[in-house]
Amino acid sequence: MKINRLLAIVVMLLNKDKISAAELAEKFEVSIRTIYRDIGAIDMSGIPIASRQGNNGGFYILDNYKINHQFLTLNDMISIVEALKNINGVLDDRNVEIAMEKVKSIIPYNKKSAVDLYFKQVFVDTLPWGFKKSEKENVKYKIVYEAVKENKCISFNYRNSKGEYILRNAEPITLVFKGFSWYVFSFCMLRKDYRTFKLTRMDELKILNKDVCKYRISYEEYIKTYNSKKVVPVKISLKFSEKARYRIQDYFDEEETTFLKDGSVVVNTEIVEDNWIYSVILSYGEYVEVLEPEHIRKIIGEKSKKTSDIYK
Repeated sequence: MKINRLLAIVVMLLNKDKISAAELAEKFEVSIRTIYRDIGAIDMSGIPIASRQGNNGGFYILDNYKINHQFLTLNDMISIVEALKNINGVLDDRNVEIAMEKVKSIIPYNKKSAVDLYFKQVFVDTLPWGFKKSEKENVKYKIVYEAVKENKCISFNYRNSKGEYILRNAEPITLVFKGFSWYVFSFCMLRKDYRTFKLTRMDELKILNKDVCKYRISYEEYIKTYNSKKVVPVKISLKFSEKARYRIQDYFDEEETTFLKDGSVVVNTEIVEDNWIYSVILSYGEYVEVLEPEHIRKIIGEKSKKTSDIYK
């Protein structure tokens, strides 16, 4: 098949300094004219192929496109492929797949089985148990990514943590993957300030013709500014049942925990108080008690009662 021959020619070009049309024609048992057509097709696909005339001439891939495996150890190659694989587990981007295949092509043939074994032993999945990729979120990601690349504004309806559903126009700056979800760091035209929007909460998303302002701070600068603000953490003491002990190790450091003789665990830590932390505490159900501060104990008690009243 032609596609198999084209792929084989690309791999040969990646692994050799140059190769003549006659050598390729003999290798694949086709005419030299066919090889020239194949080279033209490969070049049109975006792989820059040049040719050199003379006795030592032939086709070769331009150096600024080709990676010389002599500059990379096997561990280097494994690390690059692993990083690309992990990135693509989040992005699901064809361009990342192509980059990964390019690096794989320069791994020495006698080392490929060892590399394949390594990737069977190590697997990275960014989704929580029981979840699968949302095609709807992938579509939103592609729209926002296109807007970021093209420096275009976006419009969408957004449901915030207060339950408000508001039309927003925003200047997208950076896509952020955090805590199993995609966010877009933007300048919100409604609030006249920087905001981070969660893609799953965005509806009727579309790109606007208006260009993004070029003088916006980066996400890294924003995080530094946000972290430098005087957000005073609250000291909290939580008592967990022995049945919740396995979850405690997922969220709290060992030095914050005290194990009691009856199997229960007391955690003394600091938190930034908001609705999200209330939901985390409530997720432990009957297996947690807020010991202090009193006002959070009261809030959790009231929320628990409201939940209980629903089932009466």
